[in-house]
Parts: sequence; structure tokens; C-alpha cells
Amino acid sequence: MALNPKPKVAKVKKPTRASLIKKLDIEFSIYIRKRFMIYGKSTCFTCGKIDDWNKLQCGHFQSRKHYSTRWDELNCQVQCVGCNVYKYGEQFKFGLHLNKLYGSGTAENLLIKSRNEFKIKDFELTELIELYKNKNKLFGY
Repeated sequence: MALNPKPKVAKVKKPTRASLIKKLDIEFSIYIRKRFMIYGKSTCFTCGKIDDWNKLQCGHFQSRKHYSTRWDELNCQVQCVGCNVYKYGEQFKFGLHLNKLYGSGTAENLLIKSRNEFKIKDFELTELIELYKNKNKLFGY
């Protein structure tokens, strides 16, 4: 008589770091594009174009490659495709608008912050995903 083997329990796969970053990028981008919207419309930070929030993009003053500013709400603003892609982010105009809106030196401070070494752990990525999911729920997403 054979012994009954233990039933196999499906292992819960731990999400990869890349998948966590992608999820955070999506939730954060939605938040940035919706945070100042009025009746579903947002305004490009650099040229002033008004369009549906979902036709606009999350533009970064300092490149996304810098994790220290990648999810910084000052560093990221709504941009149209023309400014963000075809005009390479309009970084000069972006910086001028940052300083005008948030105070002199904001752009320089973001540049300095972007050069700092930054380590983020997987659990912190997960916490940020939940934070921006909850913020997005306030917009009805």
C-alpha cells in the first residue's frame, strides 16, 4: 500500500524587479498625467497644449535612467508627445517652468539629486505601487 504523497502546493511567484518597476512606472505615469486635470483634460507643461490626459505623457526633466528622480513628482510633469518625444523633452523650457512654478533653483536641485546614488528595494517599489494605485483611485481609475 503506497503512502499518499503530500498534495502539491502552488508556489506564489515573487514578482521580478523589472515587473515591479514597470508596474510602478505605469501607476506613477497615470498619476502625473491626471493630478492637475480638469474635466479629463491636462496641459502640457512645456508648450501648454491641452488634451485628454490619456493622450499625453509623463515627461521627466532628468532622465528616467536616474532612479533618484525617476519617481520624483517635481521632476515629472505632463507633456505632449511633440515636446516629450520629438523635441527630446524640451529640457530647457522644462527647467524654466520648474523654477517659475516651484521656485528658483528647483531645476538645479533636481539635477544634483539625479546624480546621487540611489538604491530602492523591491518592497519599497511595492509600497510605491500601492501608494500611486490609491492616489489614482481618487481620480476614478
